[in-house]
Amino acid sequence: MKKILIAAAVGMLVAGSVAAQESPWLVRARAVNLNMANDSTIAGLTVNDKTIGEVDVSYFLNKNVAAELILTLPQNQGVYSNGASLGSFKHLPPTLTLQYHFTDFQSFKPYLGAGLNYTRITADHLSSGFSLDSKSYGAAFQAGVDVPLTKQVSLNFDVKKVYIKTDVYSNGAKAGTLKLDPVLVGVGVGYRF
Repeated sequence: MKKILIAAAVGMLVAGSVAAQESPWLVRARAVNLNMANDSTIAGLTVNDKTIGEVDVSYFLNKNVAAELILTLPQNQGVYSNGASLGSFKHLPPTLTLQYHFTDFQSFKPYLGAGLNYTRITADHLSSGFSLDSKSYGAAFQAGVDVPLTKQVSLNFDVKKVYIKTDVYSNGAKAGTLKLDPVLVGVGVGYRF
């Protein structure tokens, strides 16, 4: 009987310890403003800024280090030459970052991240014989803070710099390069499972 009571007590302690641990999964939904750098070797060539929805899924490897996958739906962007419309293109820019979360603060949880962006450009509808390269790889840097509202829900502020560039072609010949390199400023909510 004594062994059964000891085993039950140890089992309850282990179960309580496991229940007290946070889940490694964190999901955030954000509204994000894309502010394009529009650094082009072709004078006057720009892409519009816009606000988009974003969903991020983080997995904590330990209490400080997390991997975050940043996702959105394919985005439609307008292309302009000296203010005149050249058409549009769609792009899908998933980004993976590795983050360090600072845990020394109780009322807020700042983090820094760095990673890789892959942008796939599709549905290129540009006029006057212009077209864009179909893919881009680049670095991504991130800083943000989570402000806990409850044990599971938090308010999130996040800033990212993502390096995206594409070659521009005119009638099949390379005409130059367009660096979009957006700064993304986001606000949203997170849920820790």
